[in-house]
Amino acid sequence: MRIRILSITHKTPKWIEEGYHEYAKRLPHFCTLELVEIPSEKRLPKSNLIRAVEREGMRMLNTIHKNHTVIALDVKGKLISTEQLADRLSQWQQDGTSLDLLIGGPDGLAPSCLQVAHEKWSLSHLTFPHIFVKLILAEQLYRGFSILQKHPYHK
Repeated sequence: MRIRILSITHKTPKWIEEGYHEYAKRLPHFCTLELVEIPSEKRLPKSNLIRAVEREGMRMLNTIHKNHTVIALDVKGKLISTEQLADRLSQWQQDGTSLDLLIGGPDGLAPSCLQVAHEKWSLSHLTFPHIFVKLILAEQLYRGFSILQKHPYHK
């Protein structure tokens, strides 16, 4: 199973990178987690934020694999539990599905990215800095696979 996290990124703190890589290497051997960082547009005081998000979205759309299931991380998306994630991972694994998980920049995902998504998820009712999301997502993927493997990590 191949999972790609496509993230609009400016600067990622070292501790986020280290945490992401720690969870990525813990995933089962049959799962490959790849982080694809797409440079964010510069935000200047007089920047047109809508246009910046559109340009980021175009770069993200060009990165999405056509045969992958696309899931957009969006504040207005569906809330799912870790157990539900584990069930979805099991089904996708059985179906041979590969995933592209989309993380927007500081101003969210472009509408064009939301339109191509097969699903939209929200990680929480809380608001997280977008740079945290790739770490949270990697940990939740590890936790989901831990549930499937009856590993005690989830307890």
